[in-house]
This record gives sequence, structure tokens and C-alpha cells, in this order.
Amino acid sequence: MGKVRARPSGTAGSPNARVRRPLSAWSWCAVVVTAFLAGAGAHAAGVPGPYMLAGLLVGMVLALSGLVTATFPRPAYRISQAMAGVLMGGYIQPAALRAAAPAMLPLTVVTVVTVLLSVGIARRIERTGLLDRPTATLATVPGGAAAMLAAADELGADTRLVAIAQYSRVAMIAVTAPVVVPLSGPLLHGGAGSAEPHSPVSPQMLHLVAGAHQPAGLLVLCAVAVLGVQVGRRLRLPAPMVLGPMLVTVVATFSGAVHGFRPAGLLQTLVFTCIGLEIGLRFRRDSLRHARRLLPWMVGGTVVISLVSAVLAWLLARLTNLSYADAYLATTPGGINAVLATSVATNADVGLVSSVQSMRLFAVVTLAPVLVRLSFTRSRRCAPPDETPSNVR
Repeated sequence: MGKVRARPSGTAGSPNARVRRPLSAWSWCAVVVTAFLAGAGAHAAGVPGPYMLAGLLVGMVLALSGLVTATFPRPAYRISQAMAGVLMGGYIQPAALRAAAPAMLPLTVVTVVTVLLSVGIARRIERTGLLDRPTATLATVPGGAAAMLAAADELGADTRLVAIAQYSRVAMIAVTAPVVVPLSGPLLHGGAGSAEPHSPVSPQMLHLVAGAHQPAGLLVLCAVAVLGVQVGRRLRLPAPMVLGPMLVTVVATFSGAVHGFRPAGLLQTLVFTCIGLEIGLRFRRDSLRHARRLLPWMVGGTVVISLVSAVLAWLLARLTNLSYADAYLATTPGGINAVLATSVATNADVGLVSSVQSMRLFAVVTLAPVLVRLSFTRSRRCAPPDETPSNVR
């Protein structure tokens, strides 16, 4: 299959742009409320990670049925990302990092093995002739989906296929992780998420931040989120909307300057609901048709990487003092937001999981373009003088 040069989804002139109908603000509110109520029902039924999972499924149903043809509003998604970054940073405490320090080296080794395995799968897919090397590499490496899409547009890969592969991986991990973690046995600690309310009828749901002083906490939360986004952009961090607020929150928490501003209660559940909706609404019928020949490879590659990560996590748990749930969530190749939601919902060690997942995100986003460009150089050296590799523009 020859490479199809697709414009980013939703841009002017793209096939999707002609059929997408914008929704009003009230319509989007109705979508979010529907997903939130579905999450409340899932919580009542005992489903792990109910709000993000319900948001993801509601988004997929609306998108694939054609009821919603627009993507999730970018301002709302950016706010959700920034809130998720603050939430992640709020769980990273000095004591937790000191306790996890002995396990950081093996966790790093497992992360490297996962990335190398994904590169090997990309090479295998490339040999089938279904994908060129840039598209295969960016579609399979377990990095930030948004960052991979940006790299795909820059490096001449098929952005539509990269999007389907990356968000399919995130969706699969988001659906399976909340089920796998409770089945893995009890945690070795009472996770920080154990005190977070998830029931919509809980009085604590009215607390929007973790501290006792709600107005002051909300003001600090907004300030940290805005400053974090600016820092993330200024430092050119991968996924700046998440990692920037996370970094500023860690600095604020370690310095002891401010506290009690971590999202909680209704705000936390809305953040997870919006994250799930954004992922689910990414799935389009035309995009799935475009990728139908590749779907078995995409799904198979994700399953292989996930199984290897699960086995490595089991070995890691046997060799260290980590629980299997913490090791699995720290190394699983899921989206950082999806893994965060699962960690909080299952009372895992969110500080450890956030630290390792952020480290992998930095590594993958940095190395993926380098791997693609190195492959271009190797292809040019190996090609006969009168030939040019088909995937090089």
C-alpha cells in the first residue's frame, strides 16, 4: 500500500473538515454531562476507573455513529490536560521518590526494553509493505499521541494512520488497565488515591481541590496551571500542557510554598471524563476504513507490547519491593493521562507511576524523530544510485 499523505485531522482542506459540523457550547455540555452520568453509573456498578472509561466509550459511540462529527473543543481539552498535569505533580512527594529510588534502575531498563520492542515491531510492519518507515515508527512507539502526530506531520508520515494507531493503543490500555490492576492482587500500600471521592452523591464531591480552603486552593490551582503551560512551552517540553504544570507543581510541592491545590472531587472526575471523551471522539469511520488493512497489525503490536510489559512488570515486582500493580502501571505503554486516571482510581502509587511514565514520554518524544531521520540516512546509503527510497521526500 503506498503512503497516503494525509493532512492533520480537522484542518482546512482535509476530507474530515468538509463533513464535521461544529457543536454549540450547550451541546458540548450535554455530551460531557452524558459521559459523567455514564461514569457515575459505571462507578455504582463497581467498574474500575469509571469516569475516564465511560467518557472514552461514550465518545467512541458518538463518533462512530456519526452523531458527533466534531473533535472535542481544544480549550476544554487543554484545561483538562493542565489539570491532569497538576494532579500528577501533586502526587510526586519526596518521601515517595525516596522509597521508590531502589526500583528506578530496573524500571528504566524495562522502559528501554519496551521502546526497543516497539521499534522492532515497526520494522516488521515496514517489511510487509503496508507502511513506510516514518509512519510505522511513529505509529508504534509508545509515546505521547499528540507529540507523535506533530512529529508525523513534520517528518512526512501519514498522520491519519499514526493517529489511529496511537489512539487505538491508548484506548486499549485505558480499557484493560483498570481490569488488570485489581486482578493482580492487593497493593503494598494505601495509595494516595484512596481518599479521593468518586461517587457523585458523596458530600466530598463538592470539594474541588484537596485542601480545606477551597477558594484559595482554586486560585492557586489556576495560577499553577497557567504558569505551568507557559513554562512547558518555553522549555519546549513534549506534551507541554501536561508536563509543564506537572513540573511547576512538583517545584511548588517540594518547596512547601503552597499546598492543597490538587484537583479533587467533582473537578477531578470531570478532568478524567473529558480526557476519555477526547480519546473516544478521535475514532472516525472514514479513518478506520482508511486503516482497515493495518488494524490487525496495530492491535497485534499493542497486544505484544502490553504482554511483554506485563511479564516484565511481574519480574520487576518479584525482584523489588514494588507491587505488581505499581510496576505494571509504571511500565505499561498507555497514554500518560489514561494511566494516571487508572492509578488514582485503583489507589496505586501515583507518584512513582507519573515519574516513570513522564521519563518514558521524554525519551520517546526525543528519540522517535532521531530514529526516523537515521533510517532515512541508512536508506539513502543502501539505495542504488538510480533509486530513491519511496518514503523519502
